Amino acid sequence: MRELELMIPTLFGLEGLCANELRRLELPEVRAENGRVCCQAGPADIPRVNLNLRTGERVLLVVGRYEAADFEALFQGAKALPWEEFIPREGAFPVKGYSLNSQLHAVPAIQGVLKKAIAARLGEKYGMDTLPESGALYQVQFSLMKDQVTLMLDTSGAGLHKRGYRAVGVVAPLRETLAAAMVLLSRYRGREPFCDPFCGSGTIPIEAALIAKNRAPGLNRAFSAQKWRWLDSNLWLQAADEAMDKEYHGSYDIWGGDIDPKAVAIARDNAVKADVEDVVRFTVADAAKFHRDEPAGRVVTNPPYGERILEKKEAEELYRAFGKAVRGLPEGWQVGVLSSHTEFERTFGRQADKKRKLYNGMLKCDLFQYGVDRRR
Repeated sequence: MRELELMIPTLFGLEGLCANELRRLELPEVRAENGRVCCQAGPADIPRVNLNLRTGERVLLVVGRYEAADFEALFQGAKALPWEEFIPREGAFPVKGYSLNSQLHAVPAIQGVLKKAIAARLGEKYGMDTLPESGALYQVQFSLMKDQVTLMLDTSGAGLHKRGYRAVGVVAPLRETLAAAMVLLSRYRGREPFCDPFCGSGTIPIEAALIAKNRAPGLNRAFSAQKWRWLDSNLWLQAADEAMDKEYHGSYDIWGGDIDPKAVAIARDNAVKADVEDVVRFTVADAAKFHRDEPAGRVVTNPPYGERILEKKEAEELYRAFGKAVRGLPEGWQVGVLSSHTEFERTFGRQADKKRKLYNGMLKCDLFQYGVDRRR
């Protein structure tokens, strides 16, 4: 098998974190681009990246790149690629993707041409006029940007943010990949107390627990490429064994609180599904009365924004009360708050020491960090 290239889409603002994760997994030639990270890989890295990645959205295997300003070039470029190396005779290969700033912009038409080109290549290789597509899924994804075509196979299936622990959520849940990013940006490593006073369904404390334990977030779920014939199934077992060998088994102080008892019940249930109920606890609590006496710790939280859950004035009152509570913490505490509210700092009562632009879905937010060294 030739050397492979992986492309990992990310939420905007998380590219650098995802690139660092890939470097820690010792992947070569890692490069971060807008909204995605690319690297070289071998077949064994497909399971490793899927299982271990906290901030990437999915793992795409790049089959080829070429330029296409018209449908003939699009067809011939796709037909020239070695699809038979990846897709068996009975493999299902639906096509989806997007086009930006390109002469070819009608997505359904692009999908149709690519489907015909791949089917023509596979039909020739397998000596068939019609391919059954009755086997495992080989989801083809295309990216067409400024007439540059990138064709990929999706190794993940469901997005990597679907860890398998959040069967039930609450209103406006935070994506797991973003929650993990917020924890990583706080530089939490499991040593100090970790608190989320607006925990909702528990995503941030659960991701903090996974990080503290160094537990691979993908261990409790399945991936599309597990059914791919050319990828040795033993590689998945080896990657899982490697990940579990790297887990820590310490004692951690990780807490989530929410004023809604239903949310707390859901958070506890999600912690059980994530296998971290032994290291994270959830209680019904009012964030306006939040206080801890320990000399140092981390607060990472995602309060209601005032757009979907609360009206803006209610949200501002909440920020004001929470800001007052946080100012009562000992000096060694660091606080990170994600909000899309344009007047957050004014209502919270303090300018952030550091601000980082992030996206929660399509919603532009800032991570306001307090007690953080600006030089970091």
